[in-house]
Amino acid sequence: MVFEKELNTRSNSTCELCSSTNELTSYEVTPLQNGGRIDDYIFVCSTCKSQIEDADKIEANHWRCLNDSMWSETPAVQVVAWRILNRIKNESWPQDLLEMLYLDEETLAWAKASGDGEDLEGVEYHKDSNGVRLESGDTITLIKDLNVKGGGFTAKRGTAVRNIRLVMDNPEHIEGKVDGQTIVILTQYTRK
Repeated sequence: MVFEKELNTRSNSTCELCSSTNELTSYEVTPLQNGGRIDDYIFVCSTCKSQIEDADKIEANHWRCLNDSMWSETPAVQVVAWRILNRIKNESWPQDLLEMLYLDEETLAWAKASGDGEDLEGVEYHKDSNGVRLESGDTITLIKDLNVKGGGFTAKRGTAVRNIRLVMDNPEHIEGKVDGQTIVILTQYTRK
C-alpha cells in the first residue's frame, strides 16, 4: 500500500479519524492536491474506509469521533472530517461540529471538490415531527392517535411502524403497516 510506513508513524498506528487500531490502511483523499505525495493520504480503519467510500453504509454515531479528529493538523484529515460531517448534517450534532470547524480557503476548496456539502436548494426530504430526515426502511413511532379511513380502526399513539416506505411525490407522506394493513401516514405525526 502507498505510504503505509510513513502514515503509520504519523498516526501512531491508529486510525486518523476514529483512533481504532484494527485493520489499518491508507486512503487517498481525492482529488489529489499535493501531487500524490503523503499529504494526499490518511491512515484509516476498515470501518471508516467502508463508510467513506459508500454513503449508504454511514452510521452517524460512529462519526462522533470527529469531535476530536477534526482538529488534526493534517489537512487531508480535516477534509475527510468536513465531508463526513456534511453527509450526516441532518442529525442534530454534526451541524454544531461543522460550525466550529475552521478550514483555510485552500483546504475548504479541497473539501468541497467532492461535491459533499453542496446545498440542494429546492430538494425536499421526508422529515418527522422533530425535523429528522426519514429514509425507506426506518422505524417510526406515531405521536398521535390516527383514525384510519376505510380501515375501521385507530392507529394508537406510541405504535411502532417498521420498515416504512417513502411516498416519492409527496414529502409529507410515508407508507407503513399498522395492524397488518398498509396505510399512508402524515410525517408530522411521526417520530423516528
